[in-house]
Amino acid sequence: MAGTAAAVLVAAGALTYAAAGDGSGGTVPDAGSADAGFARDMAVHHQQAVEMAYIVRDRTDDEDVRRLAYDIAQTQANQRGMLMGWLDLWELPKVSADAPMTWMGMGDAPSAGEGSLMPGMATNAEMKKLGTLNGEQAEVFFLQLMTAHHKGGIHMAEGCLDKCAVGVEKRLARTMVNGQQAEIDLMADMLRERGAKPRP
Repeated sequence: MAGTAAAVLVAAGALTYAAAGDGSGGTVPDAGSADAGFARDMAVHHQQAVEMAYIVRDRTDDEDVRRLAYDIAQTQANQRGMLMGWLDLWELPKVSADAPMTWMGMGDAPSAGEGSLMPGMATNAEMKKLGTLNGEQAEVFFLQLMTAHHKGGIHMAEGCLDKCAVGVEKRLARTMVNGQQAEIDLMADMLRERGAKPRP
């Protein structure tokens, strides 16, 4: 079953990889483009979300939280594979000397702390704390962190919708906006059930 699921994810990534030039008139983005910047930065942003999701799955027995964490991990790992695949297809570097978010004109934005490279990302201290909590405390902290993370991700995806040129990448960005907003709404309900709120 796991092997079949993995094969489906690989196939989906391959199809998107093959179509990465769609809507761009056959041109390939350059290393300083919004398309390349979004692919690089969102891949890093997604990686942290995957890490948070796997951490909380080991810290709680709540099936709703575990299911949400699994869905986030699988979705964002798959999307990250697409983003990295496009950079390979475009023969562009996966890292840049530019500060994160430079493609959005936010390269000089202040960081929330070490490890928080982009909007919504958790700090190293917050990631470490998540790994020390259990049960409802872990659930609440995860839901708060992931809500902020999704809000930052939506901001970045909306930036791509405004600035990216490759059609298939813009469609992925739209999928991110819609999917992560739906999860923000779900997490708000889950926090209310636990007598908590998203962090300001």
